[in-house]
Amino acid sequence: MDLTAYLHPGWAPLIRPAPVSRDWMDAAPESFAYRCLPLNIANTHGWELLTPCGFSAEWDGRAEPSAVTIRPDADAEPHRAPVSLFGQGIITFHVEAILRTPPGWNIWIGGSPNRAKDAIAPLTGIVETDWSPFTFTMNWRFTRAATAVRFEALEPFGFIFPVQRAALEEFTPAFAPLDADPATAERFQAWSEARDTFHADIRAHPPQAPADRWQKHYYRGVDVAGNALVADHRTKLRLRPFDRAAAPQVPVAPPEDTGIEASASPAVLSPVYPSQSQEITALKHRLAKREWLLESLERQRSLAPGGTVIERRAGMGTQEFLEQYYAPARPVILGGEMDGWPALARWTPDYLRTLIGSTLVEYQGGRTANARFEREKDKHRRLAPFDAFIDLITGGEAGNDAYITAYNSARNKDALEPLTRDMGFLDKFLTRIGHAPGGMPWIGPAGTVTSLHHDLTNNFIAQLVGRKQVTVLPAAEVGRLYNHDHVFSEITDLDAPDIDMARYPRLTDTTAYEVVLEPGEILFMPLGWWHQVKALDFSVTMTFTNFIWLNDSSALYPHG
Repeated sequence: MDLTAYLHPGWAPLIRPAPVSRDWMDAAPESFAYRCLPLNIANTHGWELLTPCGFSAEWDGRAEPSAVTIRPDADAEPHRAPVSLFGQGIITFHVEAILRTPPGWNIWIGGSPNRAKDAIAPLTGIVETDWSPFTFTMNWRFTRAATAVRFEALEPFGFIFPVQRAALEEFTPAFAPLDADPATAERFQAWSEARDTFHADIRAHPPQAPADRWQKHYYRGVDVAGNALVADHRTKLRLRPFDRAAAPQVPVAPPEDTGIEASASPAVLSPVYPSQSQEITALKHRLAKREWLLESLERQRSLAPGGTVIERRAGMGTQEFLEQYYAPARPVILGGEMDGWPALARWTPDYLRTLIGSTLVEYQGGRTANARFEREKDKHRRLAPFDAFIDLITGGEAGNDAYITAYNSARNKDALEPLTRDMGFLDKFLTRIGHAPGGMPWIGPAGTVTSLHHDLTNNFIAQLVGRKQVTVLPAAEVGRLYNHDHVFSEITDLDAPDIDMARYPRLTDTTAYEVVLEPGEILFMPLGWWHQVKALDFSVTMTFTNFIWLNDSSALYPHG
């Protein structure tokens, strides 16, 4: 669905997807406020409108419009400052756009959720934006006289999101006893008892880790037994920014409350401390400039058609793939390229057990006990007969403890060679010479995880059995992803409920694409693009790096 902001000449609204962060939540002990998923979702449940200039305002308590005095900053454009029109201690911001929604959809406009100001409060409105050719305003009303109020430049003054016009009237509200819904009553009772037990355990044995001091059932979308009750539970929202392709003169709203000019990047203004040496200062500046350049180029890339989605394509030709995706380093999902491969129909756990038999294979084991399992792969090398490995990963609960990965490919080359008999070859894109031309297998149960990282080569991720959820982020997001060790981020799991957002504030404004890779699909993952992968089912995946084009950047990687 489209949400369009039509702009009259001279209008230049500053609009951004709302970030999850709030100053008071950052300041909470251990950032505990971010553990409340309803707060986090509400914070990001729309787009923020930012004031283009700073100003101070005060109300003397009278009802007349003249009772409010507004003092714009010296560098403010007078016509873009708020005004006092209505009296009753109200100040009015003009929204420089005519918003248009699909038929039957309104716009809710109010203050940014969970972002309070002293002595003044936002008023809320609902506007029928599917037909209205009129602008509308955002208004705030003083709650206390004789108190100066300050809005900084680029501070949110409004918050918008679409609402379906007739939906509320379709509901029939009613009270009912809890036992009228036995399933809900049973789950509530189980939760209540589990919560009492949890609190008793906390009092008796205070945990050391902050994440262990709260239950996570709602955050994870499950009942106390671990059963998911809905398929579309969300732990975060990732709203798209307004597409500026048709109006490139409109400034880009900064992603955070940085207090800097909208045309600048937060990374450019990294703090420099007087006690640092000139060499360190120069290094910080060069790093900040490179992050600015990457992020600016990514914003520019997003202007192109299809620049803000990962497309699914079928029937791709060699030259088209090179020109449209491989050379520009743009991900794409290819469909139909593995049609006819016997593996798609044959590779059940039982078939694979019979095919490989008791041949000894290497896998990654004991991963769940080590948060650094990706970085310390050698500690997790295990050997087992392949049929025993299949029994291990199919005989119990889903999990991340046992997984054959590409890291085990060299050891497993001969043992798993029979797999290639059920596969074709992607001659349009790959060469049959070089490293692992038959692919590097990944075999594991539902629940296996590959932590957030980027690769040093271009990759094909070919899904043969089961589904995988892949979260993909552009290479240009490196400055927001806290890359601290080789190709890994400090944040191992973007979906973790206990991410310390006060520690990682830039993470809230990353651009991420979430895709579910189905059997028979191939995801092209360009060099440097960040991704994390989670198996939704028993899964077999092959990765390929032997492209017919240049793919040797790993040899130039600056180790150390």
